[in-house]
Amino acid sequence: MGEQSFLDRMLSHLRSTSKYYTGYPKDIGPSQVVHFTSERQFVQLLHEGHPVVVAFTIRCPYTKHLDRVLEEAAAEFHPHIKFMRVECPKYPGFCIARQRKDYPFIEIFHSPEQAANQGKVVDPNIKKYSVKVLPFNYDLSAYGFREFFMRHGMHASETN
Repeated sequence: MGEQSFLDRMLSHLRSTSKYYTGYPKDIGPSQVVHFTSERQFVQLLHEGHPVVVAFTIRCPYTKHLDRVLEEAAAEFHPHIKFMRVECPKYPGFCIARQRKDYPFIEIFHSPEQAANQGKVVDPNIKKYSVKVLPFNYDLSAYGFREFFMRHGMHASETN
């Protein structure tokens, strides 16, 4: 009973060596997904200068799968890309502003750059930022996020 069958050894080897294995449970450590609490928190995350992947969710069976994918992707791309989950029933104002009716959905907020001051400066302590919002329409997996980041020139690590 202590010895594994050939099939168990083969599957174990496949899981340990396959780059695209997405089986669960996977030991990914503590959660790197930030849970949305306020727009101020979101803006502070944008000001850190990293792309932010935001999942707008509602309570449904698909959200459980989405949570697992987000956890895996966040563990892989942390700290160069941030992941955030917004529970839309708790924060309807933030979600309604996105003007989408199909939930859950993912958007990626990328490259906060200081915007050129236009017109009269009201307060010198206020910084303006422009943020590019990209809808995520790739495969919902860590591999899909990796492909998306490469396609849009987002660096997921220091070596890229």
